[in-house]
Parts: sequence; C-alpha cells; structure tokens
Amino acid sequence: MAPEPAPSPISIQACAGCGSEFMVGAKFCHACGSAREALLPTIHDWTHYLEFHNIARGFAWIREYLSLPVPALIAFAIGLICFVAAIAVGVIYSVQNFADFQAVQYFRMQWLLAAVAAFAAGILLRRPDASSSK
Repeated sequence: MAPEPAPSPISIQACAGCGSEFMVGAKFCHACGSAREALLPTIHDWTHYLEFHNIARGFAWIREYLSLPVPALIAFAIGLICFVAAIAVGVIYSVQNFADFQAVQYFRMQWLLAAVAAFAAGILLRRPDASSSK
C-alpha cells in the first residue's frame, strides 16, 4: 500500500488587529472592521476590466480633452463604432448587381442613423458648462 501524501498546510489568515480569522473572500475583518492585507489574485479579478467606469478611468485623458462625462463618452464611443461600421459595410460587401448595391446602401444608412442617434444621445447627456450660462 502506497503512503498517503502529507496534507498541504492551509494558510489561515488572521486579523492583525483582533486576531480573529477572516471569512472567506472578506476584504475587512468581521469583528473589528480593519482592512485585510492584499489578497492573492483570484479568477474573478479580471471582471473589473468589464466595468466601464474602470475603462473610462484608463482613458481619462480623452474624457478631459473632450470634457465629457462618462455617459456622454459612452454614447460618443458607440457613435464612432457605428460610423466605422458604416464605412466597413462598403468595404466588406461586394456589389454584383443593383439589388446588392441597394442592400449595401440600406445597411450603410442603418449604421449612419445609429451613429447619429448615439451622437445625439451624447449631446443630450452632456452637462452644461457653467461658463457658457453667464
């Protein structure tokens, strides 16, 4: 019979302030409220990249240059994507006859209308400047 491997030691983290064990995944001590030291990265740490305010924080220089709040910046980005898609429709699809030409133009109009709607939403979501109201 083969010997069983020795169990791996489990690192139990305790609060530096009061000495109680941290609950699983807790960022703060449940007893005294002191902050837990940095946790090892988990599989769920990548999800903060999907939150737009974290993405917008990375592109803060664009937001400051355009002086747009986050909702207007989102609408502006969607408008740019739709505008690029309208251009790409003509590049991707080849025209063989008049019906194909009409279909490509119809797709292009749809993308351009979506871009106009997104840009209009961005304008409506902008905060009025205090300097322009004087």
